[in-house]
Amino acid sequence: MPVSKCLKRSEPLWKGWDRKAQKNGLRHQVYAVNGDYYAGEWKDNLKHGKGTKVWKKNGAIYEGDWKFGKRDGYGTLSLPDQQTGKYRRVYSGWWKGDKKSGYGIQFFGPKEYYEGEWCGSQRSGWGRMYYSNGDIYEGQWENDKPHGEGMLRLKNGNRYEGCWERGMKNGPGRFFHLDHGQLFEGFWVDNMAKCGTMIDFGRDEAPEPTRFPIPEVKILDPDGVLAEALAMFRKTEEEGD
Repeated sequence: MPVSKCLKRSEPLWKGWDRKAQKNGLRHQVYAVNGDYYAGEWKDNLKHGKGTKVWKKNGAIYEGDWKFGKRDGYGTLSLPDQQTGKYRRVYSGWWKGDKKSGYGIQFFGPKEYYEGEWCGSQRSGWGRMYYSNGDIYEGQWENDKPHGEGMLRLKNGNRYEGCWERGMKNGPGRFFHLDHGQLFEGFWVDNMAKCGTMIDFGRDEAPEPTRFPIPEVKILDPDGVLAEALAMFRKTEEEGD
């Protein structure tokens, strides 16, 4: 009795090619149409795990963690130096959703950098900024600017301690004029001191003290002045009622 055999259907070639084209696991350099390339780990055709990407347009290099196609975890971003031709580190720290998030260090120049917290690629939280002119700010940040409690220490040693808003001195604070041996304590609005008191502070140790100390001001009848002020305040309240 003749035996019939069913021929096994062969798989279309395109399916094999498609299967080989799926990126999973470790891959060598994979180039994009625009010239960018990536070498590292993949998952479901997305960069996932450890990997390095190079952008052709500006020559930037990112080395670090990826998660579903985005920089996520710890990584370092570097750019080529136009003068030396060598790569210089721009940012080292944590990322989330392709943006700087968490603790990281950003280099703005040879002598200017920030170390501290980030959110959405903006300085946010606690951080310390070293400026190229020698000044140092340490304190709270919001929307990439000093905001909250912070201290600005100038190159000459003078410093401001107090409140900040939108990158400017705003609210109560103290400015130590250590070069002249004086301390101003008062209230600021947009970097301008509006009211306060100035006293001698460390005048004997100051490198350039003022010629004369600040004279002591005394009120002959402090209790009487206070009583008069309270009386005026109560009168104003009664008239308002």
